[in-house]
Amino acid sequence: MIHPARLPAGRTLVMGILNITPDSFSGDGLAVGGDVTRGALEKARQFIADGADILDVGGESTRPGSQTISAAEEIQRVVPVIQAIRQESEITISVDTYKAEVAEAALGAGANWINDVWALRADPRMAVLAARTGAPVVLMHNRSKAGEVILREKLGGMYQGADYADLLGDVQIDLMASVSIAQAAGVPRDAIVLDPGIGFGKTVAQNLQLIARLDEIKTLGFPLLLGPSRKSFIGYTLDLPPEERLEGTLAALAVGIQRGADIVRVHDVRQAVRLTRMVDAILGSVNRPG
Repeated sequence: MIHPARLPAGRTLVMGILNITPDSFSGDGLAVGGDVTRGALEKARQFIADGADILDVGGESTRPGSQTISAAEEIQRVVPVIQAIRQESEITISVDTYKAEVAEAALGAGANWINDVWALRADPRMAVLAARTGAPVVLMHNRSKAGEVILREKLGGMYQGADYADLLGDVQIDLMASVSIAQAAGVPRDAIVLDPGIGFGKTVAQNLQLIARLDEIKTLGFPLLLGPSRKSFIGYTLDLPPEERLEGTLAALAVGIQRGADIVRVHDVRQAVRLTRMVDAILGSVNRPG
C-alpha cells in the first residue's frame, strides 16, 4: 500500500476514479444496470494497465445538486467492487465517502484509504475510525451548500461560492481545523493528505485561483491531492460539456503539479499518467546538469 509519508520522490501519483453511481456529473457512472461489479472491475484493470497508482471507489455522487443515498445502499454499491479489485490486485484503493459506516465496510473489504469530501466534519465517527484502523485519510476542503448551485444544461452544476474573507487563508484555516480533528482522534500527521476541494463551494474564478496558488496550501506541510478532472469550472471556462474537458483537465493538472500537487485524481488515467510523467521530467530537469 502507498502511504502518504512514503510518497515516491519526484513522481506525481495518479488516482483513477471509479464512480459506482448512476448520476455522476462526468457521465462515467457505472451503476446504470447490468453487471456493475464486472464493469467496474474491467475499468479498474484498464486503469491499472494505464499506470494508475491508486483507485478511488465511490458510491454516492458529490456533484452539485446531487441526491444523498443511505449508507446501506452506498455499501451495496462499493463493497463488491472493492472486493473484486482486491482479489486481483494489491493496488492502493481509497473509498470516496463521508460516512463512517461505509468507510468501515470498505476497509473491511480491502480498501486502504479514506477519501472524505467533508474532511471529517460530516460524521464525527470518521476520525475515530481512521485512527483505529490506521487508514490514511484525505481531508478535502468543502463549503458547499445546496442552495448555492447554478445548473445549466450543457455545463452542469456550479457553486456560486461560499463567503470567503480571504480565499487561500480561509481554505488553509478550514483544512487545518480538520487536521486538528484528525490528530485529536489519534490519526498520525503522516497519514493525512490535504485536498483544496476544487469545485466544492467555489466559483469558477475561485477554483482557478486555488490551482494557481496551490503552493500556498503546500506550505501547510502535507501531501496534496488535486482533483480538477472534468469539473464544471473547466466547462464554464471553455464552454464545454464534461466529455470534452480533457484538455482543460490536463492544463489544470500541469499547473497544479508545478505548484506542488503530489496526487492527481482523474477520470482519464492514461492521458494523466503521460501528462504527469512529462511534467515530472521537466520539473526534475531543473536540478540536473545540462
